[in-house]
This record gives sequence, structure tokens and C-alpha cells, in this order.
Amino acid sequence: MPAYLLLIDGLISQSPDNVALLSAGAQLFALYGSRFATPDRAVTLTSKARRYGERAICLAHEPACRWAGADYARFATELEAVGKKDLDPLYSYAVSWLSQLDATSEDWTAVAELPWVEAVLERALALDETYENGALHGYLGILNSLRPPALGGKPEVAREHFERAIELTGGRDLSIKVEYARRYARLVFDQELHDRLLTEVLDAPVDAPRMTLFNVLAKQEAQTLLASSREYF
Repeated sequence: MPAYLLLIDGLISQSPDNVALLSAGAQLFALYGSRFATPDRAVTLTSKARRYGERAICLAHEPACRWAGADYARFATELEAVGKKDLDPLYSYAVSWLSQLDATSEDWTAVAELPWVEAVLERALALDETYENGALHGYLGILNSLRPPALGGKPEVAREHFERAIELTGGRDLSIKVEYARRYARLVFDQELHDRLLTEVLDAPVDAPRMTLFNVLAKQEAQTLLASSREYF
């Protein structure tokens, strides 16, 4: 994957106004930063992902160029004008932003931005909830479980999104179940659900179109989480 990061950087430097390349770069750097990098490196990589995502949506939808620093009401209103033809850059914008917030989740400034990125994901969901095999529901599940209820988190909303994501993928995307266990079950201290989800991941086949690599990683994560279940709960 580092080779692909270098490749996409090079392609973007040659075509800096190519929305498709910027969207791909945003997703790739967000993925690598959130799944494979050390915490310090993750901040750097996901910040680049977010910059690419912002440029992609700005080029695809001109009003988005003025979203930085906009108040929430105006931001939410202008999101309604984004149409389905711009779903790819909108998705990349949301995913890169969320990955950067997750990497900097101890920063209260980052936490304060969560309603903005939630609004982006909700708009994308309204355009097509099946996009990327229900990934939008998975990301909304993560977002709503980043904080405990006392700090504004919505664990039951997160649970509904995780369940819908599993339904849309037919259970083939094992990473959704891992995130469900890690983000929701641990947040609400539901060991029965936690262990059931992770056991299902370990018992499931990894082969699935466009999901095999992530399923292999999910099995590794499930094994680690399950081994620490008794200690955690």
C-alpha cells in the first residue's frame, strides 16, 4: 500500500484538479492512516487525506469551497444542494474528515467538528444508503460511538447503523462486526454481544469481492479483542 500512496501522490501532482484522483487519494490515505499507521503517523496521513477530500468536493461542488469555517446551520443547508452525481467526492470528503477526527479524537477541537462530518454522512446516506455496500452506515455507527452518552454520544443510534450495515453486506464485511464490537459493545459494556460478534467473525470465511483483505485484518483484530474480553469486561 505505501507504493499506492506514492503513486496516487504522483498522479495528483500531475493532475491537481482531477476530482476522481483526489477522491481516490482521500480514501487511500484515510484507509492507510486509520488502519496501518502508528498513532503519530496516522495524524499526518489522515490530515493529508482530509486535504485531498476538501479539494475534491470543492472542485465538484463550487459552494463547498467556502465550507471551511462556516457555521453549522449554513453548512447543513448547503449540503442539501449536493446531488447524487457528486456522491463520490462527498463520500471521500466525509471518510477523510472522519478518519482525521478519529486520529485526533483526544483533541477537543476535533470532537467539536463531529456534528459537521455527521451531517455530510447523513447527506450521502440520503442520496444512496447502499453506496459502497452500506459503508455509510458503518461510518455513522463509528461516529455515533466515538463519545460516551454523557459527552453527546448516541450508542443506540450507532447500534442501528451497525445492524443496517451488516444487513446491507449480508454479513460479508467482517470489519463492520469488529467495529460494532469494539465501538458499541465495549462502550455500553455488553460482553455477550461483543463476544458473539467476534466469534462470528472468526468462524466466517474471508473471501468476498473487494473485502477479502479487510476480512483478513478483521479476523486478526477479532482474535485480539476476544482474547482481552474477560479483562476488559
